[in-house]
Parts: sequence; structure tokens; C-alpha cells
Amino acid sequence: MTSGAPADSPIRIGVVGLGYWGPNLARNLDRLPGAELRWICDGSEAAREGVAPQFPRVAVSAELDELLADPDLDAVVCSTPVPTHAEVALRVLAAGKHCFVEKPLAQSVAAAEEVAAAARASGRVLMVGHLLEYHPGVEKLKQIADSGDLGELFYLYSNRLNLGKLRADENALWSLGAHDVSVVLALAGEEPAELEAFGESYMRHGVEDVVFCHLRFPSGLSAHLHLSWLDPHKERRFTVVGSKRMATFDDMALEQKVTVYDKGFDQDFASYGEYIARSGDVWSPRISNEEPLRIECRHFLDCLRDGREPRSGAGSGVAVVRVLEELERSLRARSREGPRAVAHPETPPRAAAV
Repeated sequence: MTSGAPADSPIRIGVVGLGYWGPNLARNLDRLPGAELRWICDGSEAAREGVAPQFPRVAVSAELDELLADPDLDAVVCSTPVPTHAEVALRVLAAGKHCFVEKPLAQSVAAAEEVAAAARASGRVLMVGHLLEYHPGVEKLKQIADSGDLGELFYLYSNRLNLGKLRADENALWSLGAHDVSVVLALAGEEPAELEAFGESYMRHGVEDVVFCHLRFPSGLSAHLHLSWLDPHKERRFTVVGSKRMATFDDMALEQKVTVYDKGFDQDFASYGEYIARSGDVWSPRISNEEPLRIECRHFLDCLRDGREPRSGAGSGVAVVRVLEELERSLRARSREGPRAVAHPETPPRAAAV
């Protein structure tokens, strides 16, 4: 890989897609040392007008081609609707720009692999926005799991629940699952050998608003995901259960986001073959409160400077899409039209700047 900017000059970046998440990316890139936010772009006039005043010195465009024609632009950050991720990334890489794409990289393994191949051929850096991998709490949880303090890892599970926004263009698996799948793969250090998914469509025909996933890994580790935007609780939690101890990451907690429990079963040597429950200390390590998105954006800049593969690079992006696609296949095989589903008019996604 090659860097697009000399070491002593700022990395010039454009952000395309100014919906919910794009302005947050633009804000961080505008404030990080060593970066110059040069363009913001969206096909929606309302989106442009809503964001442009925050960045008065930044050029504004409705067309991605205008950014790609800028010879001084080093990289493009894509935060457009999910169906356009692969297409935008391919255009960015073909123009010789480095590319950051929000999760998931694509809606199919074939498209994700095409983008990964384009990045290799162009020698440009490709990074996927698996934000939770850069959360200090998730980093600490992985550090604890990798250290052996929990013993042999038995299983892990995640809850990503909320009474959230109903979507017409993606189900809870693709909308919420990309977050948790990326973390599960990072914690496991391997891809699953078996996958199953079950879901129900209660609010929109054919769009699952609640999904349960089960993954089994070659090492013997298993994982369970509960994904729903039809739930009375707002939860973003991971739990890892080991042979010695257990640990959780709770993103909704204001403090003590990571907690380690000295709980488990110890063999009772007074009675051969029997085990007794142990409940020991509970403690929470210190976690940095730096914004995860800032950490993620800084990592992207560092990779451009060094020409190295991002932590959530092409391989990670393809692996997450591969798991999502297999889970979707399982979901479709077991799907049924929810008998209580309410018919709603389809709402097309917001116009993308492509």
C-alpha cells in the first residue's frame, strides 16, 4: 500500500453521505491533527444545507465525481446508504483515492470481495467502519479475553436491543448485526463453522425486526446474538464466559463499562467428579473515555501515513459480510410472514451522492 500524502502535509479528505452518521465523521476528521477536511458531499440538498454551516471553509458538492476529480484529494469517507457502499468504494478506489467505508462493506460477499480486490490492485488503503472494534471498552474486553484471565473461553453473547426506528430497506440482522458480528469475530479470532438465524417480522412484512443468531466456532467457542428494534430495553452488551471467570462490556453504562466476575465452577476434590459454584470478587478496570469514532478516524489517518493494513481492513470487512450473508441465508430458510405484521408503505432510502 502507498500513502497519498507526504509525511509533512495534512491528509486531505472528503466525506460523502451526510445523513445520520456522516456529519459525525466529518466533525472528527475536521478536528484531528494532520487531517484536512476538504469536501463534504450528498445528493440531498437538504442534507447539504443542514451540514455545510458547520464547516464554512469546506467545499460542498452534490456529486461524488467532483471530489474524485480533485487531484489533491487523498481519501474519501463513504457514509452513504448501505446499498451504495460497494459501488461508491469501487469508484473511489478506481480514482486512486484511499477509502473508508461505513459498515457493512457490501450487501453480498461477491461485492465485498470485488471491493477488496480493487483495493489490492490500486495499492490504496481500504478501511471498514467497524466502530466497536475501536471502542476502549471492547479493546479492554478483548485484552482480558486474550490474556487468559478468563480461562478457556466457553461462549459469548450480545444483546443489541431498542425500541428503534423501523426500516424498510434492511432488517435487524443487517442494520444491527454488523456491529456485533465484527466484535464477535474479533473476540473469537476465527470465523464460525456453523451459523443459524431465526427471526420474525411483526411491523413490516418480510423485514425482520427481531433476530436471534447462533454461531459455533472450530475451537469450540459458541456465540449468540439477540438483535431487535422492537424491545422495551435499550441494551448494548457483550458477555464472555470462560472456565475461570466471566466479563461483560456494557456500552449503556455511564461508568464501569467493563466488569470482570470471578465466578465459575471449581472441582470439589473432596468428592471426585463434582463441582461447586464459586462467586468471588467483581472488579472494573479503568477505561478511556475518548470518543471511539475519534480513535477510529485517527487509526485511518495513521494507516494512510504508514501504508499499513487497518485493523478493520478489507479482510475484516469481507469476513463480516460473509457471516451476515450466511446468517441471512439461514434466516430466509426459516422465515415466515408474521401473522401480526402491519402493512406499511415502503419508504425508499434517502438519495445518495453517487
